[in-house]
Amino acid sequence: MRYLPKSPAERQRMLAEIGARSIDDLFSAIPDEYRLTGGLNVPPQQAESEIVDYFRAAGRKNSTGYASFLGAGAYRHYRPVIIDALVQRGEFLTSYTPYQAEITQGTLQAIFEFQTMIAELTGMDLANASMYDGSTGAAEAVMMAARITGRHQTAIARSVHPEYREVMATYAKHQGLPATLVGYDAQTGRLDLKSLAAAVTEETAAVLVQSPNFFGVIEDIPAIAEIAHARGALLIVSIAEAVSLGIVRPPVEADIVSMEAQSFGVALSYGGPFCGVIATKEKYVRQMPGRLAGQTIDAAGNRGFVLTLATREQHIRREKATSNICTNQALVALMATIFLTVYGKEGIRELAGHNLAKADYAAKKLGGQPGAELLFTRAPHFHEFVLRTKESPEHWSKRLLDENIVGGIDLSRWYPELANCTLWCATEVITREQIDATANALAAGPAEA
Repeated sequence: MRYLPKSPAERQRMLAEIGARSIDDLFSAIPDEYRLTGGLNVPPQQAESEIVDYFRAAGRKNSTGYASFLGAGAYRHYRPVIIDALVQRGEFLTSYTPYQAEITQGTLQAIFEFQTMIAELTGMDLANASMYDGSTGAAEAVMMAARITGRHQTAIARSVHPEYREVMATYAKHQGLPATLVGYDAQTGRLDLKSLAAAVTEETAAVLVQSPNFFGVIEDIPAIAEIAHARGALLIVSIAEAVSLGIVRPPVEADIVSMEAQSFGVALSYGGPFCGVIATKEKYVRQMPGRLAGQTIDAAGNRGFVLTLATREQHIRREKATSNICTNQALVALMATIFLTVYGKEGIRELAGHNLAKADYAAKKLGGQPGAELLFTRAPHFHEFVLRTKESPEHWSKRLLDENIVGGIDLSRWYPELANCTLWCATEVITREQIDATANALAAGPAEA
């Protein structure tokens, strides 16, 4: 909304119209000791040109031109420029409650298209109109499974993103959903199936796994599903890297899929906003949290879109809500919709292929350096891999930063047994030259005293 300032003369006319002599008359009911009498301790006003110069100078303080190998649930992908050109249109950017079917057909159709493409990607029957992010989506999926099964225990893979597990623990504390952590195989990085079989009981509502998991390893979803379903538990598959579905087989054996769609055209933006998704089988739809846009036909036979199965008010009324989250990420989901539309089926497959190839080259190049070795090589990966070095990450990371390179993330903060191990990610925006420069910096070793 545009700000329209008033001149002193206009203010005086307004005051005269309401019978006041000054602005102070409007606040006469406020005791003097609570009224501000001096000026604010802020810089004086500036001209537009001065403000532009200020922000340009501030922007130059940001670090630019760095090659980043960070991933771990937040991924750098190229964003087509058309995304911002469309989402910044007023009818999308400023809409508050885009569910009044009589005036928001465009927004509802965009949400419907988003749901359709997510369902196709995940191999599920339907998807909701988004959640806040992948971490809360995973927790909501577990609570959904508890409602469906009437059980109140969960088995969670230790290879699920540690921060997702922290969010799950916060939810579980007040929902009465105790969780059993299931370890990973030291050779493959995959979920230990024997440990899983021992952890799943007749009281287990759901098994929560991530694929590709936190180590970038693709899990054996059919085998995990068989173990979960044999005890009557539901299988929830969390996907932190949505682009992987361009080349990795979708988890069709799952009962619920929770996904973070940030990779589909959403900028990292210093940590948010992100875009969570829950997709599921049709028989579980009434227990799915969040909004669901549906397609219908009006009295005149015209195609139309509406919020279906649940009204907005149901999500506000706490006693009938399926979720404590009563909104969605419609604008961010629109970014993902545009991204998927621009790339199309073949484009997403090709993009995933580029990521796979870049990571394969990076893993071989970095893992082949003296004092370095790749972990979990006995299972397939997508675009992340674990690298162990003799030299501590604290030391070699300084060397890389001198070359404008941000290396992998230290895993020991979450996995003490993985000392000197780092998680690396290589997406399509990383170049071959940057990978080679990183390998050379790692191989250089510590500087001699």
